Amino acid sequence: MIILDTGYCFEFTTASGAMGYDGRGWPHEQPLRWLGLLDTSLFTHEMKSITLPPRKGNFRIWKPWDCIRPLWRHGDIIGFVNAYGLSNPGFDWWMNNVGTKVDSEKVPLIGSFFGEPNELEFMARNSNNVDFVAITYNGSCPNSGDDVLSNTKKNIKSCEVMATNSRHPLIYKASIAHNVEEIIPEIEGMIAAIEINSVPWNRIFPNQKSPLAKYGGGGVSGKIAQQLTWALAEKIANLTDVPVIVPSIWDYEDIETMRNKGFKAFSFGSVFMRHPCRPTQFVKDDLQRVLPIC
Repeated sequence: MIILDTGYCFEFTTASGAMGYDGRGWPHEQPLRWLGLLDTSLFTHEMKSITLPPRKGNFRIWKPWDCIRPLWRHGDIIGFVNAYGLSNPGFDWWMNNVGTKVDSEKVPLIGSFFGEPNELEFMARNSNNVDFVAITYNGSCPNSGDDVLSNTKKNIKSCEVMATNSRHPLIYKASIAHNVEEIIPEIEGMIAAIEINSVPWNRIFPNQKSPLAKYGGGGVSGKIAQQLTWALAEKIANLTDVPVIVPSIWDYEDIETMRNKGFKAFSFGSVFMRHPCRPTQFVKDDLQRVLPIC
């Protein structure tokens, strides 16, 4: 498990947006919760990333599959490519409709923010009264159209302003496209953990046109991304003692594989779209096999 300086500890998280803006899940998942097939109490949840102003992005509720497509191998879905483009209703909406209701004793929630350094400073400072267990700097969205994937100085500055202005532990969301050798040494005293974002399409399929090419290609997640995201997790672990949250968990064996390599926290993301009940069953199975340390 990862233990934050606040004393809060966690081992299993849901990736940003998997359980909505509040960690309680999306409306269409309610039947699974009623049946006990999706138990949100087993996870720490990272909310869907928000920006200071509302952001239209690419997602449209009347045609959700226009910006997300399944990826197949040997007749089965093993991941997804998405280009949501950070669609969200903005910080003020979130604070007024969700932030005042966050109770991390009931639903442990990690905030997730994206924007320019001055916007991140504002959101970090003005969410200090929210009952987050931590906050995340999303400096690696492959669908933002911004320069966060290539701008090392911006990533460092963004972590600095968030860490300085927030009372919450800070998590840095890295990308395979980041120069982590330069970023990590500059921020490791500011951050409590590191997680890993989806992989830009052209990093996995350099010679193949994305089905979401009209949106810039999109980000690839799921089992199909493991080779790159796990390699990045190991690379980062060799650079720093800051704990890394392993992404792309798809099968139960994935947890054991990465746990045997020394990792102590794991994240479920796009697996919820293909197998929404798997993460709950995996955690229940794991709790029967492994004694918790806190």
